[in-house]
Amino acid sequence: MSLRCALKLGIPDTIYNHGQPMTLSQLHSALSLPPSRKPQLYRLMRVLTHFGFVHAQDASSEAFYDLTPISRMLTSTKVESSNLLPFARFHLDDFMLKPYLYMGDWFMQEEKKLPFELAYGGNLWEVAPQYPEISKLFNDAMLSSSCLFTDVIVKNGSDIFKGINSVVDVGGGTGAIAKLIAENFPHVKCAVLDLPHVEDDFQNDGNVKFVPGDMFKYIPSADVVLLKWILHGWSDEDCIKILRRCKEAIPAKEDGGKVLILEAVVGSTSAKISMEPQLLFDVVMLAGSEGAEREEQEWSKIFTEAGFSSYKIIHTIGFMSIIEVYP
Repeated sequence: MSLRCALKLGIPDTIYNHGQPMTLSQLHSALSLPPSRKPQLYRLMRVLTHFGFVHAQDASSEAFYDLTPISRMLTSTKVESSNLLPFARFHLDDFMLKPYLYMGDWFMQEEKKLPFELAYGGNLWEVAPQYPEISKLFNDAMLSSSCLFTDVIVKNGSDIFKGINSVVDVGGGTGAIAKLIAENFPHVKCAVLDLPHVEDDFQNDGNVKFVPGDMFKYIPSADVVLLKWILHGWSDEDCIKILRRCKEAIPAKEDGGKVLILEAVVGSTSAKISMEPQLLFDVVMLAGSEGAEREEQEWSKIFTEAGFSSYKIIHTIGFMSIIEVYP
């Protein structure tokens, strides 16, 4: 809620537009807050400082507040290549917060409906079309989070795409990641598979082809199938069904066939602090889907039951990993 408040007030943008660290008085004035709110603003900034959202530099009489790498990614000015402001706004919107109020009731009942469904009478995909502003928030959030994934792929892609000629991005939406792969690895032909109502709006673009379809029924053939943040939204049983379709789409391991999965592997991180978002995202899954953020042994069981022979986990940035799964 402190983060939501900071974004609503525009604190990251205000500090960034100032061009240098700001004192509490300067920030209070720039935000045009009532005079009586200055002590409370200090308390908010104290919390934000503690969690690393801003950095407080001690001065003679008053601290100077500056942006940190976290808050720089949450400015509307796109300071960093990865701007996650739309992603944060979506998850902190009233619409997305309401289902968490139903979690206690859900735990105490033999209720098949998810907390999200208890709150709204249907899942996100069923309900969102009734709220155009939420659909836009969601689409903007997914587009902004793609920047995070593209950074991961580009930084690790030289080995991943060695000897690979084709990739199909399953559930790839607007094709942001496929376009970046094609741009950075011109020899790779990319296809994007998503539901017809998503893909019908897009035209084939150079090395990127858009294919309408259902991943539970068919996945186009390619050397590599890419699943970015897809499987965490589905049950183990559905993950196995999806992966079996992936296995049908790729050649043998010795011919370069593999599935690339971009997901969290709970407990496998590049830094100890990175486990916290893995656990918090698992609560997001708990409230709104039948999926989960999974530990390695859980992933291993799913891969085996889907008919794959082996896998390799590549640690990337923060809480995400790339899992290479081989037929």
